Amino acid sequence: MKYAFSTLGVPGMPVPDVVRLAAESGYQGVELRAHPEEPVHPGLVGHERRAVAEEFARAGVEILTVAGYARVAEAGDDEPVYEELHRLLYLAADLGARHVRVFPGGGEQDPADADATAARRLGAAAEVAADLGVRILLETHDSHRTGADVARIVGAVGHKHVGALWDVMHPWTAGEAPSATHAVLAPYLGYVQVKDIASAEDTAPLPLGAGTLPLAECLALVGGGDGDAWVCWEYEKRWYPRAAELPPLLAAGREHLAALA
Repeated sequence: MKYAFSTLGVPGMPVPDVVRLAAESGYQGVELRAHPEEPVHPGLVGHERRAVAEEFARAGVEILTVAGYARVAEAGDDEPVYEELHRLLYLAADLGARHVRVFPGGGEQDPADADATAARRLGAAAEVAADLGVRILLETHDSHRTGADVARIVGAVGHKHVGALWDVMHPWTAGEAPSATHAVLAPYLGYVQVKDIASAEDTAPLPLGAGTLPLAECLALVGGGDGDAWVCWEYEKRWYPRAAELPPLLAAGREHLAALA
C-alpha cells in the first residue's frame, strides 16, 4: 500500500515545504487541494506548472490527485461545470497527477435528476480525461454521501476514466457499513481517503487512531496485498483552525495506517 496526505491539512503551505514534509514523513504521494487560496490551482501558467512538477519529481514524491471543487450534479447550465472540469484536467495532466477529485453537489434536487446531470457531465468530460491520461474520481460527499449514491452515477457513466473516491467518513456517518460501501465502489475505486473523528456529530479532525472511524475495517477491504493501492489522509485543518497542526502527526499517522494494512 502507498500513502499520501492532503494539503487541506497544511493550508497555504508552499510547494517546496509540502514536498519536503512528504519525503521526511515517509509519504509517497500528496493530494493537492486546487483552490485559488492555495499555491497550486488552475490559474497557474505553464512555467509555474512545470516548476511544481519538477519540485515533486526531484524528491520522488507523486502528485496523486488534483483535488478540485467542481460540483458535477449541481443544478444549472452544463457549460460552467465543463469549463471547470477541463481546467482541472489540464492542470492534472501538466502536473503528472493521476486523478482529479470532484464533488457531487446535487443539493436538494430529486436524486434521479441529480444523478442524470452528473452522469451526463462526467460522461462528456471522460473523453477529455482519456486523451490526457487522467482519471476523474467522484467523492462520497454532500448530496451523494454513500457508496451506493456514487455508484449509481459512476456506473451509469460506464467509462474507465471516471471512478470513485471513497472518503470513509461520509458513508459511515450516513449509516452505510464499510463492507457495503466497498462492495458497490470496488469496480470503480480509485483510492481511499481516511481521517478520524470523535463521532458523527463531532467531525473535528483527530490523529489517526484517536477517533471512532472503522479504519482497520476499511483498509482490510481495500488492501488485499496490493502494493499499488493508495490511501490518503485528509486532515481537515482548513475547516477546523483549532485542530492540532498536522506536520508533527504525519509520521505517526503513516505508521498507524501501515500497521492496520
